[in-house]
Amino acid sequence: MKKTIGILGGMGPMATADLFQKITALTDAAGDNEHIRVYIDSNASIPDRTAAILAGGEDPVPAMADALRHLELCGADCVIMPCNTAHCFLPRLKPLTELPFLSMIEAAASACRARFPGKSVGILATKGTLAAGLYQEALAARGVPFLVPDEAERDALMEVIYQGVKAGAPPESYREAFLSVTEGMAARGAECFLLACTELPLAVRALGLDLPCVDPTEELAKAAIRFCGYRVKGE
Repeated sequence: MKKTIGILGGMGPMATADLFQKITALTDAAGDNEHIRVYIDSNASIPDRTAAILAGGEDPVPAMADALRHLELCGADCVIMPCNTAHCFLPRLKPLTELPFLSMIEAAASACRARFPGKSVGILATKGTLAAGLYQEALAARGVPFLVPDEAERDALMEVIYQGVKAGAPPESYREAFLSVTEGMAARGAECFLLACTELPLAVRALGLDLPCVDPTEELAKAAIRFCGYRVKGE
């Protein structure tokens, strides 16, 4: 029996829409009736995850748990979150439900190893994701070499994410900041990039960049499609 997807979203709204679009585009379906049933709770009022991790900001877990309840009531068979930083809170969320969470972190780290074997991966992420060590741990467990941004590059990434994509700013306003990171990390040995914030695939697309990279949103979409018993287009 085919299964359904629950998206615990709103972190942010455009990233949630991007995940849903990728699930639809990547499902091997010949018509409407062959697509997956998807339930989406896009609660943009969930407190900022990076602020909670780094600065003692409001705990996002109660609002995330509320969204989880809604997805359970809808009848979702699994839960996915289009927010890398939110995965820091998975150990607190998992005991609240019997539904399986599919990890964006695990899916993306595995894709790095499969698609860029032996290559050094530059992790592009929020300060919260980097501080939590989510991808450092996942990549190290798979024997994947990696680099992290320096302090100036972390500031630039936060500018791209928060003052750029999340604010709906024109792409040219954050082009210089984004390229300063990728060029700087490439000079230090990064051979490919992990777009480890769900706003960054949107930035790359808006800027028209051709980077050797792994998109965790895309890898999570593929994992959800497979979990639900459907085929990923092209596989």
